[in-house]
Amino acid sequence: MYDFVILGSGVAGLSFAIKAAAHGRVAIITKRGKAETNTAWAQGGIACVWGKDDTVESHVADTLEAGAGLCDEAAVRAIVSDGPARVRELIDWGLQFDEQPAPEGGKEIALGLEGGHSQRRILHFKDTTGRAIEDTLLAAVARSPNIEILENQMAIDLITTAKLGYATENRVVGVYVLDETSGEVRTLESRRVVLATGGCGKVYLYTTNPDIATGDGVAMAWRAGAAIENMEFIQFHPTCLFHPQAKSFLITEAVRGEGGVLRDAHGHSFMEKYHYRASLAPRDIVARAIDAEMKRTGEKCVFLDITHRDPDFVRGHFPNIYQRCLALGIDITKQPIPVVPAAHYQCGGVQTDLDGATTVRGLYAVGEVASTGLHGANRLASNSLLEALVMSHRAVARVLREEPPGQDTAAPWTIPPWQSGDAANLDELVVIYHNWDEIRRLMWDYVSIVRTDKRLKRAAARLRNLQAEIQEFYWGYKVTTDILELRNLAQVAALIVDSALSRKESRGLHYTLDHPETDPRLARVDTVLRRY
Repeated sequence: MYDFVILGSGVAGLSFAIKAAAHGRVAIITKRGKAETNTAWAQGGIACVWGKDDTVESHVADTLEAGAGLCDEAAVRAIVSDGPARVRELIDWGLQFDEQPAPEGGKEIALGLEGGHSQRRILHFKDTTGRAIEDTLLAAVARSPNIEILENQMAIDLITTAKLGYATENRVVGVYVLDETSGEVRTLESRRVVLATGGCGKVYLYTTNPDIATGDGVAMAWRAGAAIENMEFIQFHPTCLFHPQAKSFLITEAVRGEGGVLRDAHGHSFMEKYHYRASLAPRDIVARAIDAEMKRTGEKCVFLDITHRDPDFVRGHFPNIYQRCLALGIDITKQPIPVVPAAHYQCGGVQTDLDGATTVRGLYAVGEVASTGLHGANRLASNSLLEALVMSHRAVARVLREEPPGQDTAAPWTIPPWQSGDAANLDELVVIYHNWDEIRRLMWDYVSIVRTDKRLKRAAARLRNLQAEIQEFYWGYKVTTDILELRNLAQVAALIVDSALSRKESRGLHYTLDHPETDPRLARVDTVLRRY
């Protein structure tokens, strides 16, 4: 038995583990290698009040504006205010952000500007900030004897008292985990389970997310009885590289922050027509503008142009992007970058309070999997890594207050061993792969940047049929990673569609032609779904 079980090894899960390890045994479960996370793919940086001319009030105001009237201001203020302390902690763990000469001599942290921000407040490491954070935290984890990382282990489902049939308060008591190497299922008992599984970008055909982003945490939380919130708000990053040989390669918002301009195929800038901040408008507005321009002109992409900046500046600030594009025949110091929107970030998720606690006792959610109220209807650029650091810190403090390790009483429940089905017929695997492709394609066609009630209803009907087919595989055969990810993907897709159908307005990332106006009566009204 572990004192803490954490599902996911990104910034949220690792930072929680580092602090929890001082109080008990910690297991980190990750379904691939420990460094294969959404965090490692993050390019831009961490938004934080750091510069002498910046203020908490300014960061709060920018976040609320981007969130389109749905943010919880108390959550925004708490997370933004706590940001500097958590970033200093990250620096103490060993992270070195990019620096620049200070006016008074010496060096200071270089601050970037991104869309929706009124100040330079993005701390970064080149254009691979996420990888630098991941490496720093993994090194800190390796120094702790109380933390065990279990790689290539996929969580199947949370174990709760409700599922076990006990007529008590529903609480988590463990998790079933598939060992992807042996195919065996093990039972991990714990009264403190933390979801840090990231988002669900792979529910869409085109995404900036890695293949692991299949919405596992949201799906497991839903099946465990936790409330799910605001899943209609899926952020599409405006600038994903458009190239037949490029898979899910993001062109960071920082390129626009450093002067990059969005242009059409004729070289004309167009964002001035859509927002006063032009190419630095919030992401929901930029993504819709690009979508509109592509539909208007019939072109397959638009272009992000930073050729007017000094080539050495571009290569120095964006070495990863420069090298990746150059390998594909695009010299970004001389040629504009072809870009299209792609699914990027899940702004809703498992409903939590300001300490990461869900509606199921003992179950916590931190990072992208959670809905804290910070992002509202549209996440402000680079607020995600900030939220993960702050909320993992708050969640550890909450657990230690309410259920400190070492004080557990004898469990009144018995957890049965996992019962496996028969081995899957190889011929049937074709159906699994077909269903995977169908879900992602129908979500892209019917539930993406611009929606209609008719498209959403079609998606809902087809998803119901797909879920029934997938359940047959799940119950009838021995579980595999493919079956489990497909099951989760279908569940999260259904939650997105049901949430979108219930919101009869356009707000932030949810834009529908049938209800194109924003309804002021729905400001701060969250979409909350409960299974029971």
